[in-house]
Amino acid sequence: MTLATPVVDTHVILRDGDKILMSQRGGPYGYGRWHLPSGKLDAGEPLTVGAARELYEETGATVDPAHLRQVHTVHHRQSDEIERIGVFFLATEWQGEPANREPEKCLDLRWQSVHELPEDVIEYPAAGLHGYLAGTLLTEHGW
Repeated sequence: MTLATPVVDTHVILRDGDKILMSQRGGPYGYGRWHLPSGKLDAGEPLTVGAARELYEETGATVDPAHLRQVHTVHHRQSDEIERIGVFFLATEWQGEPANREPEKCLDLRWQSVHELPEDVIEYPAAGLHGYLAGTLLTEHGW
């Protein structure tokens, strides 16, 4: 029996009222489609610290890891060989005006209404975002 070694990702739902900050992918994965500020957890890094780091690297917004609230988890089957566990955090307090700090990976950074989210959100982050908005805690996606 082979044990799974999933990739662990953090996703940050930066929310201001009914608006959520989303970015449009510029890299090969999901080019032109929308997702949330996110990234892989580094070895030895606590989840909240990784989420705050990724948010800062991508947007310049600074959030205290202690103020991040876990709101959803997605167990995503990317392929027969790759599994991912995405931990989604809500941030409603931060410092700095979000800006596109990774133009080589991001085409656009935009506030989107929770009532009118783009249709072309990448499925994996969409599962977590919709799970959060529905008030559920876990989505098993792609199984």
